[in-house]
Amino acid sequence: MARPRSLPWLYLVGVVAAVTILGPALGPGYLLYRDAVSTTRSFVTDAALGIGDLAPRAVPQDWFVALASSVVDGGLVVRLVLFGALVAAAVGYGRLALRLVPAAGRSGAVAAAIIGVWNPFVAERLLQGHWSLLAGYAALGWLVVAALDVADRPRSTTRWLQFGGLLAAAGLTPTGSVLAVIVVIVTAVATRPRLLPGYLVLWCCSALPWLVATAVGGASVDSDGALGVRAFGLRSEPFLGPVGTALGLGGIWNADAVPTSRTMWWAAVATACLLVVIVVGSVVLWRGRAVMAARDRSLVTALGGLAAVVVIVVSVTAVGPGRDAFGWVVGAVPGGGLLRDSQKLLALTVPFLAVACAATVRGLRRYVPAGFAFAAVGLLVVAPLPDLAWGVGGRVTPVTYPADWSAVAAIVGPDDGAVALWPPGTVRHYPYADGASLDPASRMLRAPVVESGELRVDGRVIDPQTPAAGEVESALRSGDVDRLRSLGVGWVLVEHNLSGDPLPPAVELMTPTFRGDALTLFRIEGAHSPSASKAARVAAWSAHLMWAAMLIGGAVAVAYSTVSGIRAQRRGR
Repeated sequence: MARPRSLPWLYLVGVVAAVTILGPALGPGYLLYRDAVSTTRSFVTDAALGIGDLAPRAVPQDWFVALASSVVDGGLVVRLVLFGALVAAAVGYGRLALRLVPAAGRSGAVAAAIIGVWNPFVAERLLQGHWSLLAGYAALGWLVVAALDVADRPRSTTRWLQFGGLLAAAGLTPTGSVLAVIVVIVTAVATRPRLLPGYLVLWCCSALPWLVATAVGGASVDSDGALGVRAFGLRSEPFLGPVGTALGLGGIWNADAVPTSRTMWWAAVATACLLVVIVVGSVVLWRGRAVMAARDRSLVTALGGLAAVVVIVVSVTAVGPGRDAFGWVVGAVPGGGLLRDSQKLLALTVPFLAVACAATVRGLRRYVPAGFAFAAVGLLVVAPLPDLAWGVGGRVTPVTYPADWSAVAAIVGPDDGAVALWPPGTVRHYPYADGASLDPASRMLRAPVVESGELRVDGRVIDPQTPAAGEVESALRSGDVDRLRSLGVGWVLVEHNLSGDPLPPAVELMTPTFRGDALTLFRIEGAHSPSASKAARVAAWSAHLMWAAMLIGGAVAVAYSTVSGIRAQRRGR
């Protein structure tokens, strides 16, 4: 009976937290910082399907946004997903606490909801622009509860549909999909192992967009393991070292994507506050294990074990021989490049942290009223990270694109050749955006955009330029227009006010199709847009439609269960 009464509070906490965290990002405009790029409209190109020249790291995310932006402004779509992810994270981890620590009551569930959304992992991924990864992170708590629901009624079609829909939501990006399957495996082994094959079949269906793209596309998610792990490994925070940083849920590789409070000694204080909550909660859980149901006790133990293993692995692979060994694994295992940013794995610790947080409230309620217990835990969680509020200290704000972008998007058609960018490269520093960002051209234009794929970290090349992009850049620098045409380049888009070499004379002498303050567009007649094979496109579309069917099926099942529950309550009256 506690869960129906507590759910409205969890949603209220989620909404308040999401508004507080996002702040200015909820206003009009478009996200354009680091990996977050939203545009008015995007299109279903080969790149959006994951079968272009680059690794399919943003599928089915780009396909989903492309379809949604044909109906609703793309900037609004991304903001809604991000807002919904933060709300869902709070509710999901709160529901998990209600399920496993019911004695903690509403106050314990709300505390779990807060720790699920107010932590350094969320802050740093938000600053890095990983809005879709946060959707996968938000689904983890829901997935554990859904797996328990299926275990209670394994013949319920509705519950299987809900579970499949959550897997699809988690799989908005490949990394979210990987995090989801790890949580599902741990939950199944701890509760009802017989259901694991069914869980894995559903997961494979939800992961089809990136699995198929990897199989039939022109690139893979493989990488130079050693170099990638060294560049993207856990970055120790002041006075904490790898273990302390991992325990505090911080340590993203990019030092520019870190809240100010985590760049100084205060990070150690914040981590100590979090550890107080977790240690007290763990002790309460251990002492109360005798009165827990066997299945719940097994699951709490498994989630705690998962959290401990993840902290150890992330810490060990950040330095020395552990880093070298992890680099070998990333380079040797197909798709291992997904895990080179090992700090992402810390999301797997949050289900246990949420449960432990609720248990801390339960333990304190023996000595003080529930309100005081919640206030103490909430203060220890929220106060040490004050700059998560309001767009992480105002650093996450929308931008307004110059009108030139709309003009160019209206001119470039889908079948008149690919678009080459000048200066080469896809990481930009626009005067109207705050800091580095990806180039929005590939999402804003209907034609395929030649993206270099080169990734540099601290001046080192981590991912090399794709062969196709290298040929196009060479032809551009030499001014060989005929060579560009033969490579399928029908447009050259010059972006002004960016550092780089001057435009090659042979291209500069061409008559521009459009010239503005921010952009100049040149046309190369006679080129045809390169594209993947028909078989690859059919396979990619089929995989994405399967993913969408699971997402929609899950939403319908949730609506059906909600309506049925309301009717049952009315009949009970």
